[in-house]
Amino acid sequence: MRAKKGIRSAAICLAVSLLILCNVVFAWPNSSADRATGAQLQSIRKYIKQSWHTLSRSNARLADAAVDPKFRLAAGARWPVYLSRKESMKQVEQTLRAQMTEEAFAKIELRQLPDDQTEIREQGLLYLPFPYVVPGGRFNEMYGWDSYFIQVGLLRDGEIELAKNMVDNFLYQTEHYGKVLNANRTYYLTRSQPPFLTQMVLGVYRKTSDRKWLRDSVPAIEKYYRFWTSEPHLTEETGLSRYYDLGDGPAPEVISDERDERGRTHYERVKEYYRTNDIKDYDLTQYYDKQKDELTALFYKGDRSMRESGFDPSNRFGPFNIDIIHYDPVCLNSLLYLMETETAEIMKTLGRVRETNVWLGRSEKRRRTINRLMWDERDGLYYDYNFIEKRVRRYPYVTSFYPLWAGIASQKQAARVVANLHLFERPGGLQTSTNVTGNQWDAPFGWAHLQMIAVKGLRRYGFAKEADRIAVNVLSMILKDFIEHNTIVEKYDAVRRSSQLGAGIKFGYAANQIGFGWTNAAFTEMWAELPERERLNVLKLDGISVPHRGTK
Repeated sequence: MRAKKGIRSAAICLAVSLLILCNVVFAWPNSSADRATGAQLQSIRKYIKQSWHTLSRSNARLADAAVDPKFRLAAGARWPVYLSRKESMKQVEQTLRAQMTEEAFAKIELRQLPDDQTEIREQGLLYLPFPYVVPGGRFNEMYGWDSYFIQVGLLRDGEIELAKNMVDNFLYQTEHYGKVLNANRTYYLTRSQPPFLTQMVLGVYRKTSDRKWLRDSVPAIEKYYRFWTSEPHLTEETGLSRYYDLGDGPAPEVISDERDERGRTHYERVKEYYRTNDIKDYDLTQYYDKQKDELTALFYKGDRSMRESGFDPSNRFGPFNIDIIHYDPVCLNSLLYLMETETAEIMKTLGRVRETNVWLGRSEKRRRTINRLMWDERDGLYYDYNFIEKRVRRYPYVTSFYPLWAGIASQKQAARVVANLHLFERPGGLQTSTNVTGNQWDAPFGWAHLQMIAVKGLRRYGFAKEADRIAVNVLSMILKDFIEHNTIVEKYDAVRRSSQLGAGIKFGYAANQIGFGWTNAAFTEMWAELPERERLNVLKLDGISVPHRGTK
């Protein structure tokens, strides 16, 4: 009886506490220049919740999914939708006709993928059987690493079925297209994106406890792991992996879409930069023929591989990230470490003891190698490793927090990284690097999904105060910008706390895409993990103060 009374009392106390909190959060009737209302906070949460369905694509909406904002369709033409060679054209057509209206089906044209992908003349959508969420804006397809962050948001918001559909599409991609793709368009068939597959699988399994589904996912996990740990992605000199696109020549989407106000493509702007600047980060003759004013075949290989990394572009691997093919990146190898530890967890769950130990052995070997080659004791940061020159590139980058997020760092190493927060921390959270280069993946720009990783890494090692401060400033910046523009976007200026990027971006695509999948998810996740005592600070639209630069 006493226990029941205790439980009842605790429940009453909790209810009263929540009521008091609600009254505090939602008591302010009007917003001011420096403070949001509870209703405005509710509004952004509603926007995010609705976005999962606004940005959803499915068989019923295949005509919408087939539209590619990066390409123009000839008058009267239909958007191509390509099927894997393993699929039956007749069966897929029957399935689609049963789910689509006749008018919508008339807007697409089903085609079988040729055996030789270089024979594709008209770029199109790659068929996926399950619903998925797209990032937004020009990105109207299912992306590799975007989908992990989106799934984090879906799981946090209780969208379990849609979260599982996302994973099932990646398992399907691995079986039918050979890997998790950069995205499901034909021009992405030659590359993947940062690997998050096992985290997505476990994210769903922890909600469903479906052991059969977990067991059925193992062949795709093993196949995808081999993709990253076999040549040309494997670098035998180190035993680590690199990004490396399997295609050649200019990326079709770049030529079609990434143009500036003068109509110049990204590649034309790169050539101008090479003509007028002295490049010391790498041997430029590998990538640019000055006499002919031409980019070389190796340049395009590096450019495509940079796009597989997701960081398109920055100067992290030298101007335009072109030299990425000569590096083992700390982000990729941290992700592969997680893939190894998580596959071990999956094997343990399935009772496969021997395989559990094999995967743990792989992860431990990778952890030691990362700490040996990528940890810089002098600077107290993790860097990318140039396996040709056998040295790190001292380019401070927010990916230094990946080994904290993955659990690779020691407590001492984590403390050294945290002591360098001043390099990255700005009023809008963390800027991506310490260098202003005109690239969207450098300073002063901040990306919410990378900040989510950094915040989780800080929490993992007990740096709660720093994690809370960064999370509050990211969340309040996104909320402030949402109140001003009624949208959530892809990236922000972390110094000015704004989505208005102006002329700051000179390379790649300059537009700030609206939607936006991973920002929505990062907001949801960081808010959920923020202690109650800190949530009121999110309503301070100017954020909270950060330590002065130089403060350790």
